[in-house]
Amino acid sequence: MAEELIRIEHLKKYFKVPAGVNHAVDDISMTINKGETVGVVGESGCGKSTLGRTIIHLLESTEGKIYLNGEDITKVNGRELRKCREKMQIVFQDPYSSLNPRLRIENTVIEPLKMSGRFKNKAELKEEANRLMELVGIDERLRQSYPHDLDGGRRQRVCIARALALNPEFIVCDEPVSALDVSIQAAVLNLLKELQQELGIAYMFVTHDLSVVRYISDNICVMYLGQLVEKSPTNELFENTLHPYTKALLSAIPSTDIHNPMQRIQLKGEITSPINPKPGCRFASRCPYATEKCHEPQQLEEVLPNHFVSCCRVREINNI
Repeated sequence: MAEELIRIEHLKKYFKVPAGVNHAVDDISMTINKGETVGVVGESGCGKSTLGRTIIHLLESTEGKIYLNGEDITKVNGRELRKCREKMQIVFQDPYSSLNPRLRIENTVIEPLKMSGRFKNKAELKEEANRLMELVGIDERLRQSYPHDLDGGRRQRVCIARALALNPEFIVCDEPVSALDVSIQAAVLNLLKELQQELGIAYMFVTHDLSVVRYISDNICVMYLGQLVEKSPTNELFENTLHPYTKALLSAIPSTDIHNPMQRIQLKGEITSPINPKPGCRFASRCPYATEKCHEPQQLEEVLPNHFVSCCRVREINNI
């Protein structure tokens, strides 16, 4: 049976802006098990990166609860927060901007090891840094280079090595391959999967690319304007898509089948503002199935076994 690692309950992250309050993450509950990859997908601005950063305390939550190995870490600070951050790391979208351009690659990996205080001397630090760089496939000839000397794929490997430095249990992968060439994307995705099998790490994989998330994820959560609209195991989501928004997302995946291409679902209407949103489905203004009932508050409910959807008309639309 899967063992729970991360659990969030009714998590919210709001930002005050001149026009009001931006509901970036609004009442999200989910569980991530040890050694599991949960993909979080949605359009730009849906709050998926904010969700990941809030879980690992790069941003502090507005409301809700965050649990790590059953322990409430919602309001930790000081020494407790430092201990939590050793267990939870992040790999950012742009590897170049997340690396110090003045540090050599080896020193970039050594830095978190030095800060941890776990190693007695420089020889031990260097030995561990070399082990990490070997683990992620950074050649010895490149270890004294600077970030600008490397291509995007190798820079991202450096970022992964740095994230692994303190043996974390959970890593937020914030669109880690979206800035890379397709061939390099495949190599980095395979590396992440190999590391997961070897080290038992859990990932939250944030992306807008559904082809990528299908390859790497065990479960998928679909977000729209700060809320979860659909959540299920990966194969179930692709084979039995239920929410109208998820159907539109999947229809946008490029197809190589020229004889039976997927029909693109064109979404029309205005996008609801995440600033001071009204109760009800935030997708209603673009949904072809919307009725007056959709303007009432929606609940994420289990429509099929382990398949959750936030839509009051989901059974009617899908003949369930």
